[in-house]
Amino acid sequence: MQGQPTGLMPLDISKEDLQRCHEVLGISSWRALAGLSVFIAGGTGFIGKWLLATLLDADERLSLGCRITVLSRDPGAFQHAWPAVAERVNWIAGDVRDFSITNEHFDVIVHAATDVASQVSPQDVFSTCLDGTRHLLEMARKCGASRFLLVSSGAIYGPLPAGMTHVPETHLGGPDPLLGSSAYGEGKRVSEWLCAQASANGLEVKIARVFALVGPHLPLDKQFAIGNFLQAAMAGKRMIIQGDGTPFRSYLYAADMAAWLWAVLTRGTQARAYNVGSEESLSILDLAERISSILGCKLDVSTRHQPQPGAAAMHYVPNTARSRLDLQLPVAMPLEEAIARTARWCINQSLA
Repeated sequence: MQGQPTGLMPLDISKEDLQRCHEVLGISSWRALAGLSVFIAGGTGFIGKWLLATLLDADERLSLGCRITVLSRDPGAFQHAWPAVAERVNWIAGDVRDFSITNEHFDVIVHAATDVASQVSPQDVFSTCLDGTRHLLEMARKCGASRFLLVSSGAIYGPLPAGMTHVPETHLGGPDPLLGSSAYGEGKRVSEWLCAQASANGLEVKIARVFALVGPHLPLDKQFAIGNFLQAAMAGKRMIIQGDGTPFRSYLYAADMAAWLWAVLTRGTQARAYNVGSEESLSILDLAERISSILGCKLDVSTRHQPQPGAAAMHYVPNTARSRLDLQLPVAMPLEEAIARTARWCINQSLA
């Protein structure tokens, strides 16, 4: 590997975490993007920040000569927060559903624009998935893009059948179309369908189905259980789980997530979906205990409901055999280390 970049690391992400991404991905994989023009929709969200930071770091380390453009509804806020990063990027202001498509050429389009942290209506969530994907695919056609990465979600599988603890990409389940809460999962399903049609017409489409995540920049005050627990533990507050605490989840560290997404783009098979997540699962209540142990504090947690006797626990955990074998990716970072790194980053940010 070439010399370390100078100055502050992009988006306050540590050298250790950036190095982790490069080691998981394999530094030579970045050369597939050398000299290319890359457009990132959703580059200021949680996933987008990690994609942007790791690409900028690789670009500087390896002198890739990438030209990076980011679509954001509010680029001014990002530019104010991270001016050193902002000046290395071209910006387009607008909503993914209707921003003005320029005549500029882009080689690669990364679609990570669906915001799952904001409190918006199910109709708006579904529209962002459907109309945003359709608009970006139209942009890909007009700008002559050769590759397109769709950041999809494990939500497309819907509730897993009893007995299935880790869902493979071949599972043909789905969310309940009659529930408003299915807007995100259904929106991602139709996004994948649109991308598959574009692939049949010559666009090199790659699809990544992302599961639960943890890491720097994860919102602590939204609907993400692990973020809520971390915030409560660090503040010494009581945490109330709205359910019964029995569902199982797994959490992929953000540096690994970024590496896996870039691997899907650079090494994945066209129009084939890849699960992106950790296989190390635990219940929501066990997660609270794990965080308490790692942070050395007592996290006071209670549940709104009691488990139903004999009811099977719900799982939202991927089978990642396809990703690890096809993309030559190592096993994900252990959860203890992922939590410790995230907590350390959060504490350092609060002291800055």
